Amino acid sequence: MLFNELGLRTELETAVSEMGFEAPTPVQQKCIPIILEGNDIMGQAQTGTGKTAAFGIPAIQMLDESQKSVQILIMCPTRELAVQVSGELMKLSKHLENVGVVPVYGGQPIERQIKALKKGARIVVGTPGRVIDHLNRGTLKLDNLKMAVLDEADEMLNMGFREDIEEILDHAPVEIQKVMFSATNTPAIRSIMNKQMRDPQMITIDKQVSMDPDIEQYLVEVRDSMRSEAISRLMDVHHFQLGLIFCNTKRQVDDLLQDIRARGFSADAIHGDISQGGRDKVMKSFRNGDLDLLIATDVAARGIDVSGVDVVFNFDIPQDPEYYVHRIGRTGRAGRSGTAITFSAGRKRKNLKFIQKQAGVKLTPIPMPSMKDVEASRAEGMMSDIVEILEKGGLSSWIEHVETMAEHGYSPVEIAAACMKLQAGGEEEDSKALSQNGAGGPAKRGDSSMKSLYLSVGKKEKIRPGDIVGAIAGESGVPGDSIGEIEIFPKHTLVDVPADQAQHIIKVMNRSNIKGKKVRVKMDERQG
Repeated sequence: MLFNELGLRTELETAVSEMGFEAPTPVQQKCIPIILEGNDIMGQAQTGTGKTAAFGIPAIQMLDESQKSVQILIMCPTRELAVQVSGELMKLSKHLENVGVVPVYGGQPIERQIKALKKGARIVVGTPGRVIDHLNRGTLKLDNLKMAVLDEADEMLNMGFREDIEEILDHAPVEIQKVMFSATNTPAIRSIMNKQMRDPQMITIDKQVSMDPDIEQYLVEVRDSMRSEAISRLMDVHHFQLGLIFCNTKRQVDDLLQDIRARGFSADAIHGDISQGGRDKVMKSFRNGDLDLLIATDVAARGIDVSGVDVVFNFDIPQDPEYYVHRIGRTGRAGRSGTAITFSAGRKRKNLKFIQKQAGVKLTPIPMPSMKDVEASRAEGMMSDIVEILEKGGLSSWIEHVETMAEHGYSPVEIAAACMKLQAGGEEEDSKALSQNGAGGPAKRGDSSMKSLYLSVGKKEKIRPGDIVGAIAGESGVPGDSIGEIEIFPKHTLVDVPADQAQHIIKVMNRSNIKGKKVRVKMDERQG
């Protein structure tokens, strides 16, 4: 099932498409049609399964925009969840003119909420205590309510909100539709169901999923802006040859593709907006080994069966445990072992814990490799290649060249080290690297939003634009695609960076190296 098969109003379907989602998660597939039919429902599903859209999409679908009153009430246990749910509903309803999603919760001035409610709220998302406060003040009326949603109902009951919930529902018409989501099905939950709901349909998503034991699964704690750099370093350090990167949305796939290519990888992408012919062409390149990395959404990647995938990266934590299993199952094929690396940070850890519980696995934490780790790995790889060449022999003509250089006072060790350094630096690139070669963003020198920095490394150190972008993005966390023009001179480099990040970049880069060389960074003197 795809979202366009649900019969949604055009504005809602457009919003879902723009958010980048291609197909409903299991909880959405099961719950949305039942809610649209007007049935009461109890969904047993946890955070991370896509339950907000499971009730949010049908709630917006059934709104009567001509009726200027509250029609949907969503109760949440905490203000953090209320804010999160409100934000999701605002995204889903952005193409509808008269929805008016208003969050109400403690800790925020109530006068601001009263003003928002008076403007014509049709969906209210709030914590029980603040909802009651508005009901008692007369600033919230539920006379025309169509649906009440209890999100994370077990948490609300654990926090002692049962009487508040019942009091709130007493202010609403008896015949309203009631939707409840809970991670558990406790006696208290069943009591609420029996008292408040009419023949509720039970939907259970909480099920175990099987896992391939031959896949090593790791967790890297890293913020979003550093994940492209983390992929680059992990590919280098572990010598992965073929990798898959999974994202939750089409938009993220497109954005990431540009960043990955800017870091020197041969990469391509597949998602639902790419034609079947285009996807077939990309998959052929991937199977032939012409790509280092393939970036995909869950739906587009269904049926991928390519042997030799060394690693799967979960750039985003998947929306459902089943998606996690399907993703990492793309590696470790044909009797080979595989590796799966998942990125996480902050509030996303809760979703990851749920996935680990459902899959019966524990991801092993590993650190993001440092630039020193990357350099050591590259040196190790070169040493291995050198040993292979030495064992093959046939070096007579090259030995003559080295002997000639030795006559000028250089030792064989120094000559070998220089050769390794030259190899590590690769071929010299055009000193002026603009956005067309993927090394920087669209901003030009002189743009007021950008500042030019002076770096004390240049052509003499075999510096390339990719080295500059990688070092700045890796050490400062500034996205690589926000870096502007790079101009490399024999002994120094000028690079344009976002003005509001310039001082931060100067601070961290003055403690860092680029290709193993200590670098001095300061504001370009021409800027005063």
